[in-house]
Amino acid sequence: MRSQLARVSSLLVVVAVVAVVAVVAMVAMVAMTACAGGDRPRLARGAAAPDFSLPGVDGKVHSLREYADSRVLAVVFTGNSCPASQLYEARLRTLADDYRDRGVTLVAINPNRPAALQLQDLSFSDVGESLDDMKTRATHRRISYPYLSDGEAQAVARTFGVVATPHIFVFDQARTLQYEGRIDDSLREDAVKSPDARNAIDAVLAGKPAPVARTRVDTCPVKGLDQGAASAAVAQTETGKADVPLTMAGADDLKKLRQNGTGKLLLVNFWATWCVPCAAEFPELEAIYRMYRSRNLEFVSVSVNDPEERAAVMKFLQEHRAIHDNRLFATSDVYGLQAAFDPNMPAPVPYTVLLGPGGDVRYQELGELDPMKLRRAILANLPEDPQFPGHRAYWPN
Repeated sequence: MRSQLARVSSLLVVVAVVAVVAVVAMVAMVAMTACAGGDRPRLARGAAAPDFSLPGVDGKVHSLREYADSRVLAVVFTGNSCPASQLYEARLRTLADDYRDRGVTLVAINPNRPAALQLQDLSFSDVGESLDDMKTRATHRRISYPYLSDGEAQAVARTFGVVATPHIFVFDQARTLQYEGRIDDSLREDAVKSPDARNAIDAVLAGKPAPVARTRVDTCPVKGLDQGAASAAVAQTETGKADVPLTMAGADDLKKLRQNGTGKLLLVNFWATWCVPCAAEFPELEAIYRMYRSRNLEFVSVSVNDPEERAAVMKFLQEHRAIHDNRLFATSDVYGLQAAFDPNMPAPVPYTVLLGPGGDVRYQELGELDPMKLRRAILANLPEDPQFPGHRAYWPN
């Protein structure tokens, strides 16, 4: 009897161990799927269009029933900061224009949570993902189709099963899903071979099923969808952990600075602690530097304070965690040192100039800074990223 009990007991232990291993493996698999965003079920062909009621850039609230008369409803999840989404803006505008008279409505929804963004997430953008940012983008890029915000709750994105941006869903007049996935097969418009969204819309208009029900979407992940509202501030404040440098700049230093031998895009700002506009715009310059530094932007601040005011200059820089290159005029000859940098440099501050790798002026601004103009000038002059061909040309428009 004891031997039988022992065998049964051993068997139970083995079963328990196997069960634990299986559970651990399942948990690991679920965790990996969650990390990949794959735990959100994607709508299947024939599924009903999820309802929504969201604020738009036009100041109105838009809902699904508003588009009940449309023969086809195309809902595309897109955003401001994703370079892939930016590259598709013109195509979406053309798609909306081409099909509007045929009873097709295109609605864009931004699923990104603004609070989840870190400054480095904006390395390809001039604005963030808030509704106000969306209004700025819509005005700048002349977006005429409805552009709605789902970023606060992200409930609509979860219901649709959004994978990344841009991600399009095409519904027939009965509002059943006929196609979901990519817009087409290339970020380069001139290299598109399979216009998947257009193919689906054409098929639905002809009363036929879409040629393909689903395609892969592997561009920009939705910000904040797979984590809590958490700490966007972590990366934004990490710069405060490093020392703040401050070196004295004489005439030769300033001449060399003007030539820009960094091989990178160089932003230079002349300022002073006693200059109210300088102090007001300095945080914006810091943010701009942290947005684009990963893409080869260098920033040098040059204080025109008297050398005896070094302590006040250092205190100001430390308060702003200015860990980049900072310089202070080495003598009280303000005009002479400014002329050493550039004989044509205007005397007042603030003065901001963007220099190309060869020292040529790409952008300059005397007086109060216009952050949007500066951001767009930087984006238009940063090196082309091979992962997003054509992105640089997006900005001068």
